[in-house]
Formats: sequence, structure tokens, C-alpha cells
Amino acid sequence: MLDDLKYIHQIDSSGALQIAADVAKQLRHKFEPLALGSEVHNVVYAAMGGSALAARLSTSWPKYKVPFEIITDYHLPAYVGEKTLVIAASYSGNTEETISAFREALDKKAELVVIASGGKLEELAHQHNVPFIKLPTASQPRFAALYCFKALIDILESVGFVQANEMDKELELAAQHLEESIKGWLVDVPTAQNAAKQLALELAGTSPVVYSGSVLWPAAYKWKISFNENAKNVAWANSYPEFCHNEFIGWASHPVEKPYSIVDLHSSFDNDRIVKRFEIVDRLLSGKRPAAHAVIAEGNTLLEQLVWTVVFGDFVSLYVGILNGVDPTPVDLVEKLKAELNN
Repeated sequence: MLDDLKYIHQIDSSGALQIAADVAKQLRHKFEPLALGSEVHNVVYAAMGGSALAARLSTSWPKYKVPFEIITDYHLPAYVGEKTLVIAASYSGNTEETISAFREALDKKAELVVIASGGKLEELAHQHNVPFIKLPTASQPRFAALYCFKALIDILESVGFVQANEMDKELELAAQHLEESIKGWLVDVPTAQNAAKQLALELAGTSPVVYSGSVLWPAAYKWKISFNENAKNVAWANSYPEFCHNEFIGWASHPVEKPYSIVDLHSSFDNDRIVKRFEIVDRLLSGKRPAAHAVIAEGNTLLEQLVWTVVFGDFVSLYVGILNGVDPTPVDLVEKLKAELNN
């Protein structure tokens, strides 16, 4: 089925696989430089869903010189004030939680930046003279995650929280590595040579549970999002070592025949103790849960491995969506929920 190009294009009528094929260019996008005002002592990134993923990725990669917190809620922490940089990010610009956080940041007189493609947040940014980064158009927020990531890095460079020259070089190398990797996952690459199609066939018809160490945790969480939205599939994610303190025990009472699949994401940057935990858990849970599918992140740097793992997961989930017979792009239930909230 995954080598039937006519069938695939019929199901993927919105072209999600082609969007995924072009994603590396997002790491090269040049945003307009920002002129930010007062000195800031900490950063709060307010966003939901795919827009929040950019911040999750960044927390695994740069070495922040100041505290950085991600808020996925209507309200900002009490400590936010004039020395806080609040980044309000929403691909559509109409995410109500992020708009609420934006208004609170105004009230608290925080330093503000908006990342959006338009919508209400763009209007508010212009109305209040708030620096605004306009995202290029994409069909869904999850397909613009690396645009948001690049915009965030540009903001952090502008306030001196990360080193510009080093970041730009590493971003370009990551883009090159990603482009080469994607060639092996494209829709016209037969299943026999296509690792993304092969794993999709293994995971189809199951509820995937994705595990990683802390360095790849943002990627593991993105796998969960991708299965939810692209494949219309329930999925879960967790990270080591936290998994070993609670969820690990839960597998003891679940027979192997339950409809789960396990994906373990591994990085060469994983702590040695994390590596050992994975080995011990596999042994102790043998026969108590399905055998794990190991995905070894490819790349010379952590950034290369992060984006490689994220995009590989995108392709896997898109192919699972095809196997599920669903168009990966629309998220009709989310739109219905928003419509009812607005009534």
C-alpha cells in the first residue's frame, strides 16, 4: 500500500508528505532583525501545540544564560515583570490561551515579542507597538514548527542569550544533514529501502508509546503530537529517567497482546546512566510489553539529531495516517472544539 503512489496522493490530498519533504528550508529562513529595548533577566515563551514545540526543542539545544520557561496556559507566572521577555507564539495568531498571556504581559509591562503568521496577535502587536515576527504560510501549525524554532533562535540571538555565529553555522549544517536524510523517506522511495515506511507498517493498528532520554524528549513529544494529528491515532510519550519512577511499573499488569507499540528514541548524547536504564528496562519488561522499536538518532551534533528525529517521526506518522486511510492534514475535531468555544 505504501508503494502505491496513486493511492497515497489520493489519501494525502492536501500534500502533507510534500510539505514534510521541504521542511529543512525552515532552518534557513531569514527573519527581520528585532530591536528590543530594556535588559531582560528571564524568558517566558507562551504557546500551545505545534507552536510550543519550538521552545521545547530549544531547551534541549542552546545553553541558556538566563531562566527560560514554557507556558501552555492562559496565565503567566506571578514573577513576570519588566525584566521578563515574554514571547507570545501562535501560528494562526488566534490561539486564545496565547492571546490571554499576551494581554497579561502587557499589564505586567514585560518586554514582549510576538511570533505569528497573522490573526489577532498580529493586530495586537501592531496596536501596542510590540515587535512582531511574521511566519511564512503553512497549512497547519505543526508543519511550521521549525519556522517557529528558527524565529525563537533569532530572538535569543538579538538579546545576546545565544551566540549568533555559532548558531548560524550549526543551523546550516543541521539543514544540510536533514535534506540528505529526507531523501531516503520520500514517498517515491520503495518500502524495502525506506526506513520511515518500514516503521509505519510496524506501528499501524497500534497505540504507540514513545520513550526517550531527556535530550530527545522534545522529539519524543513531537512524535506523540504527530501521531495524534497526522495519523489521527492515540499515542503517548514519556522520558527517562522519570519513566523509571512510575510508568515503568504500570507495564507489569498489561499483557503483551494489548494493542500498544513501543518506540525508544536513542541519542549518542544520552547520559550513560540513561543508556543503562533503557537496557535494564528492556530486560525487566521482556514478555510484559511489546518489544521496543529502537530509533537511533543520526547526526554529529545534538541539533542535527533533534531535527532528524522530529522529521523522521513526521514521516512515520504521515505514513501511518495513509495506512489508517485518513488525510493527515485536517484536524476537524480541533476546529469543531474551537467553534463551540466561540459560541
